Amino acid sequence: MIYLDSAATSFQKPHSVETAMTQALREMSSPGRGGYPAAVKAADTALECRSEVQELFHVETPEQVVFTMNATHGLNLAIKSLVPPGGHAVISGYEHNAVTRPLAALGAEITVAEIPLFQPEKAPGAFAAAITPETDAVICNHVSNVFGFAQPMEQIAAVCRERNVPLIVDASQSGGILPLDLQNLGAAFIAMPGHKGLYGPQGTGILVCGKDVETKTLLEGGTGSLSRDQQMPDFLPDRLEAGTHNMPGIAGLLAGIRFVRSQGMAQICLEERKLAALAAEGLRTIPQIQVFAKNDLFAQTGVLSFVCKKMDAERVGEELGKRGIAVRTGLHCAPLAHKSAGTLETGTIRASFSAFNTKNEIIQFVETTAQIVSGNIE
Repeated sequence: MIYLDSAATSFQKPHSVETAMTQALREMSSPGRGGYPAAVKAADTALECRSEVQELFHVETPEQVVFTMNATHGLNLAIKSLVPPGGHAVISGYEHNAVTRPLAALGAEITVAEIPLFQPEKAPGAFAAAITPETDAVICNHVSNVFGFAQPMEQIAAVCRERNVPLIVDASQSGGILPLDLQNLGAAFIAMPGHKGLYGPQGTGILVCGKDVETKTLLEGGTGSLSRDQQMPDFLPDRLEAGTHNMPGIAGLLAGIRFVRSQGMAQICLEERKLAALAAEGLRTIPQIQVFAKNDLFAQTGVLSFVCKKMDAERVGEELGKRGIAVRTGLHCAPLAHKSAGTLETGTIRASFSAFNTKNEIIQFVETTAQIVSGNIE
């Protein structure tokens, strides 16, 4: 299989991830629940994972790194800590349902900072215009999961600091791909999954919390600390980590993060961008195809969307799947992004790349797509 759906899940993992998870099943129990070797090893592994995240994202202490089930879990924690019911949030026009649905559930007033696709220079002004004295939080994804559009997070964060409005960064498509510095950004929260650019397993995620941000819980329960109290602890990470930890997942995530750091985030990103540029160049030679990309290697990451003018996106994806090429089609759980780009009615075909893809795979993908959309299919 040629796997081109890493924006959903980096299905191809380093072997070290599988090894670490198997070892955790054999050797670890739960952190903070005992002083015997299996519990101690679990606690040490959890701390090592937090410490790797701390270094990667320039966090002041490992306690500010909270384990979640995925980015959606982290975003819910962040949004519901900052936006009260009926509050006001400013978001970009490329947000995932993991942002818009929690806001809708809160009955929040939402203002969209309108930014044309692949025009990042317009983002700071759009956010500045959308923020009001009543704004409770700005929420913005670093990279669009549909188009790979990289938004200028440093400039957006500067606007938020100037207006004294907390910022939540959705790093679902940038964690492990693009640099993020919590201290320089001054963000309240950065949320990301473990199973995408960090090459960890599904069911893992990270919420990086600003040092002085007040957090609200979604779950209450055992933490292994302050067990006499019937209120959740007021300190991180315990406050947001009720219940038993996913130690096989955390061990796998630790191995994935170490893989990213050993390969070099910048190098991984560069190779993914080269593959995206190669795919865009090839797809543009097919008359029926419209590609959503800019002729700039650094305008987007390794996520590429396109449409076929004469064939439904779902049909193209189905035919590619029959030929052993995995892509994702439709609205990608991000209807707002499609509305911003004008593809809400059609959806797109999305190819997304990882450290395990090759140039030859991209060439085969383009050639196969050309055969399908030209009608040369059995």
